[in-house]
Amino acid sequence: MIKTDVLVIGGGVIGLSVALRMLDLGREVILVDPAEPGSGASYGNAGTIADYAVLPVGSPSVLKNLPALLFNKNSPIAIRQSAIASLAPWLMRFLYQSMPRQTALNIQAIADLVADACPRWEVLAKQIKGDSMLHRNGCLYLYVDQPAFKRGLRDIVNRQKFGVTAEMITPSELVKLEPTLAKVKGGAAFFPNAISINDPGKMLELLLNAVIGAGGQVQKTSATKIERDSSGVIVHLDNTSKVKSQHVVIAAGAYSRQLARQAGDKIPLETERGYHLEYDMDTPLLKRPSCSTEQGFYLSPMQGRLRVAGTVELGGLSPSISAHRVEHLKRGALEFFPDLGEPNRTWLGFRPSIPDSRPVISASKKGNDVVYAFGHGHIGLTLAPITAEAVASIIMKTPPPLPLEAYSAQRF
Repeated sequence: MIKTDVLVIGGGVIGLSVALRMLDLGREVILVDPAEPGSGASYGNAGTIADYAVLPVGSPSVLKNLPALLFNKNSPIAIRQSAIASLAPWLMRFLYQSMPRQTALNIQAIADLVADACPRWEVLAKQIKGDSMLHRNGCLYLYVDQPAFKRGLRDIVNRQKFGVTAEMITPSELVKLEPTLAKVKGGAAFFPNAISINDPGKMLELLLNAVIGAGGQVQKTSATKIERDSSGVIVHLDNTSKVKSQHVVIAAGAYSRQLARQAGDKIPLETERGYHLEYDMDTPLLKRPSCSTEQGFYLSPMQGRLRVAGTVELGGLSPSISAHRVEHLKRGALEFFPDLGEPNRTWLGFRPSIPDSRPVISASKKGNDVVYAFGHGHIGLTLAPITAEAVASIIMKTPPPLPLEAYSAQRF
């Protein structure tokens, strides 16, 4: 049986960041993931360090329009018809969390987490020699017309109450920032302090290399079973080996629910199916990530390509790609850039989704021998550094970077 101080289950940006943090603190670390670390949802996102993303998925406006949103195939939030029955308990919690009082509490909890996401990422990127991939020129929310701009103004005023820095800009001001967006008639919200990563996959590769370089062991296998005994936690691996660890961190994203249940906690975790398309090009069409608020996707300039990423599709872990969702993204991209043609590649990944949109960053109810770090939804990339620091504080029993009660597994 293999022994270690800390076993991290999950090789996404959260798991890798936790592993590196614990190695920096002098702990022996093993990380396990059945796929190549950094190849899942952490790879396929829009590349934004979204310090402005304080709103939960559920809100009174979503609640008001929920039937149309969930059952309209072109909605920014949709549901796979085959998954309705299995999603029913989660959806009931989601409806409750979309009530005004709960929404306000959730916004505050998310705002507290993202407040210093950008400076934390600058420190992490410098540590792993990835600071050249950070772009410090903000992000945009695009409004298709003046009514959308007015609705957006209410949204931005609300975000500003929670510490978000944002400016509402006219169509002419938008064109000065992004000359290719002349067709956008409503203007935009500009988040000047936001930063972005022009190659999330490469950044994750650097993070993995840093973990290995610091002495971390990485095994390409699944964790199948968790057991406790008086001397630690025993984790059974799919390659038939076992690991005994003083602490286990469950950071397996959308695959975390069953492992948490084995550790003693029932977490209402479901899966958002996230898509992206990529168009190869030598010269970027944009300078910064720009989100179509009407359609719920980002146009993100990446190294050598444009990535079109986003929308929410609730519907489990099936690997089958929805042709309709891909076509929806293609049509949306062509509305901005009619000459794009066909994408060079498409991608599907799985995001872990909690009804209140707050991640679970917490010791298990049976103790800090098992620690949870999952459920970050759309902002896992954004929250990786602070999550790693919080997990380290739980394991080491040191003061956390912020109060963690709002993210406890015991809140459900």
